[in-house]
Amino acid sequence: MKNFAKIIIAILVIFFIAKSCKRSSHSSSSSPTPISILKGKLKNEQNYSIILEDMDAKNLNTSSEKYLHKYQILKERKDTVLVESTEWYPVTSTYFNKHINDLGMELVTKENGKIHEETVPAGYRGYVGNSRYGEWRHHNGHSFWAFYGKYMFLSHVFNRFNNPYRRDYYDDYRRNYNGRSYYGPNGRKVYGTSSYTGKSSWTSKDQSFKNRVRSQVKISSARRARNASRSSRNTSYRSRSGGFGK
Repeated sequence: MKNFAKIIIAILVIFFIAKSCKRSSHSSSSSPTPISILKGKLKNEQNYSIILEDMDAKNLNTSSEKYLHKYQILKERKDTVLVESTEWYPVTSTYFNKHINDLGMELVTKENGKIHEETVPAGYRGYVGNSRYGEWRHHNGHSFWAFYGKYMFLSHVFNRFNNPYRRDYYDDYRRNYNGRSYYGPNGRKVYGTSSYTGKSSWTSKDQSFKNRVRSQVKISSARRARNASRSSRNTSYRSRSGGFGK
């Protein structure tokens, strides 16, 4: 009887460990991102844009390293566009690494009820090229997007007041990248973090700090991926070998 009781206890221990690991793995992989949280809050909006407004990192090379995102939300209204900044959201190193080149870029757009999640220059969906908000104007051999007076504030929101969007780049996006992320023609990084000149926590940091963050998130996200893979394999193994032979 004692041996039988030990076997039952061992089976129960293995069962609960496997279940706990599976639940932990599932929780880690399915924890909501800030974007999914914001999409939930905006579900009743017919048209909106979510822009990565800022990013930062704290406590590098310590066990309490922390990565942060801040977003800008645009909501269309009949005669204007509402613009609001979110709080700082903590994000994983993997998520930070995924969007490290996307400062000032539009991550999510909802147009007429349809959601698009390709990363594009802020305003490329819904505002640039839309005659409701502005027009293309010719200057020095190129056409540039100019917002009408009542929407001129969007040039500041998109960080384009002194560097308006070029039509040849926009046409390249529409022709060759519609439905895909776009940073510039021929894969060049014309838009995004490397060319962002607006005021932000990220741009206020020196280059050595930015390089450390880039290196750290690559290491941290790779470590997280290895741990998740190892946890998945261990859970699968325990599930297959949970019984006892006669």
